[in-house]
Amino acid sequence: MPTIHLTTLIHAPVERVFNLSRHIALHKKSMEHTGERAVAGVTTGMINLGETVTWEARHLMKTRRFTSKITSMKTYDSFTDEMIKGDFKSFQHQHHFKQIENGTIIIDIINYEMPYGIIGQLVNGFYLHRYLESLIKKRNEVIKEYAESKRWEALLPDMIKAY
Repeated sequence: MPTIHLTTLIHAPVERVFNLSRHIALHKKSMEHTGERAVAGVTTGMINLGETVTWEARHLMKTRRFTSKITSMKTYDSFTDEMIKGDFKSFQHQHHFKQIENGTIIIDIINYEMPYGIIGQLVNGFYLHRYLESLIKKRNEVIKEYAESKRWEALLPDMIKAY
């Protein structure tokens, strides 16, 4: 089973980074280049434990739908989303957050399985693995951009009082 493991340092408090990571509008912003939009389930605000979201986007020359569910969550520590419907045989994304002296470390661990046997493995080896990794890197760049500036305040107005 292919695995992607990424680590990102963000100079912002763990509460802010955790909440931005669950925010539907920020995810949409990070995937603008694919035209990704939330079309069912939670389509605004932050997604929480037990909730689902269906994303529609253009990937690999085709409009695709991907429905995931938040299957576990420990506030400010981690959450996991898992595909319940989509093009993969299986897909699980673990998001871990660690507060450090000068900010927060995000650790993304993505485990997935491709359908289509050897053809799926070849597509993964030649293209898909790097493509998925670049999507997560882009997503984390946008979270970092918002968390380290004042831009987060527009998405998380209730948190302004805490800082």
